[in-house]
Amino acid sequence: MKKIIILLFFIVVKSFSQNYKVIYSKSSNGKTIENQDNIWVLTNSNQTLISSEKMMNEKADFPFEQNIVERNSNDYFQIATLSKSKSIQTKDSLSLAKQNFEFLNETKKILGYNCKKAKTIINSNTIELWYTEDLKVKGAPTILGQNLGLVLEMNRNGNYAITVTKIEKIKSFPVINFDKSKNLDLLSYRDLLWKSRFTTVEIFKEQIINFSDASKSNDSVFRFANGTIAVRKIKFPEIKVGSQIFADLTEQSNGDAYDRTGSFFIIPTNKQNSFLEGLENGKSLLPIYTNGNGKEYQGVVATENYNPVVELMQFFTPFGVKQYNTIQLKDKTWQENVFYRQDVSDLRSLLNNQEVYVGVFIGNYDKGGHKVSANFTIHQEEDSNQKEKQIVPLFCTNNIMEMAGQEYGTMFNSEKGLVVNFNLDKALKNCKLRYISTGHGGWENGDEFVPKKNSIYLDEKETFSFTPWRQDCGSYRLSNPASGNFSNGLSSSDYSRSNWCPGTVTNPIYIDLGDLDAGNHSIQIKIPQGLPEGNSFSAWNVSGVLIGE
Repeated sequence: MKKIIILLFFIVVKSFSQNYKVIYSKSSNGKTIENQDNIWVLTNSNQTLISSEKMMNEKADFPFEQNIVERNSNDYFQIATLSKSKSIQTKDSLSLAKQNFEFLNETKKILGYNCKKAKTIINSNTIELWYTEDLKVKGAPTILGQNLGLVLEMNRNGNYAITVTKIEKIKSFPVINFDKSKNLDLLSYRDLLWKSRFTTVEIFKEQIINFSDASKSNDSVFRFANGTIAVRKIKFPEIKVGSQIFADLTEQSNGDAYDRTGSFFIIPTNKQNSFLEGLENGKSLLPIYTNGNGKEYQGVVATENYNPVVELMQFFTPFGVKQYNTIQLKDKTWQENVFYRQDVSDLRSLLNNQEVYVGVFIGNYDKGGHKVSANFTIHQEEDSNQKEKQIVPLFCTNNIMEMAGQEYGTMFNSEKGLVVNFNLDKALKNCKLRYISTGHGGWENGDEFVPKKNSIYLDEKETFSFTPWRQDCGSYRLSNPASGNFSNGLSSSDYSRSNWCPGTVTNPIYIDLGDLDAGNHSIQIKIPQGLPEGNSFSAWNVSGVLIGE
């Protein structure tokens, strides 16, 4: 049992009014919400405490929050217990006074008490409150309506209700020990309470990703490919099945003016060889893939002894956000940075209670480059209906070691395209291919600007096809101060592209593969890659992992 830092104990309070304990139940669309923690309100003429059954019985999970109204001063205190050893509080002297209500003529009885009706609108929600003055005390199950009387029922939009189930007299009243002078400002309080509800794993903080011989590793961050890649080894906590996991990354230009390919990725190390060896000792140590076009592609597909990187998030920098905000255009207020955030919960088994190499890459040849910060946030939930997922890395043609000579993803200029053979030790059910695809290069006639069909084959049979394309790039103009403007009135960042825009993340799609038997299988990707034009050529960044039960 957790010991609550806010000490609750009952003493007999001498008062001219009676002490009451009021219990409320929550319902949705007329049905009582199951397994709820009932709201408890304890009140007299001096003080009102808003708590819950679990809090009062020291069974609440951290963090939890209790609210106190001091009736004499009309002050409202919010007290949050974040852990066994930490609590925070804030004082609000304005919320109660600012509440406005429309008083209606309707009346009704609740638990035998005469009730009046008041109504207000909060954030477009219509709130109806039924309150009684029969008991000569005030209180409510939330901050709303605390000074009306004793609120016995609250109804939001006609579909959610908090309703009294029991009122009883009590001889003693809980005294909460806290220092009323040690208050945070309201925004700081809310921020700390919010952040205590999940775990943040910091990966990078204002990390420079640039191209320079001066880019060197240190005790915590490994730098590769002249500084265009940064990698850290991170220990992740235990993550329950069913939890939500988000990867986020913030980017701003530190000198580079152009839109660049970026990748936030994991390096699997569960086989004999890994991408990390190529980073440390050169691309020649990575296994070679060939498709008959005369080129060699390093480290792009899984083999018996090697797994490629797993892309958590493929993202694209805008044209010079922050660094080039001095470029002035009428009615354009440029963004200070770009924030990317993606749900990566389906990759939980790669992170859960493991030490993991996590990296970020931005392809550029600029000495200033880019500045990034990156985190994971873990929002613990437990879903007993979900099954443990098995992750099988398959391919990644994003040439993360571009600035160390890794070949571009041009293997789609042959009929074979990309083929990866893999073996399953045991059968997997409900398999999906988590697939990311973006087209690049070739100027205006290249695959970056020309829609191209992607066809996916499982065991030599076409399973799925689609044309990856983004038509919303103009939505991100304010992140692209250095984007070139053309005679037709468009900016470069406005143009539609093959599944990406400057300043966006490319979402994976999930391709159903059904149940797969144990044994050998193959995945093949075919894309009609465009021909080179002069010194320009087209390429495709595709990555895929198999997810099954």
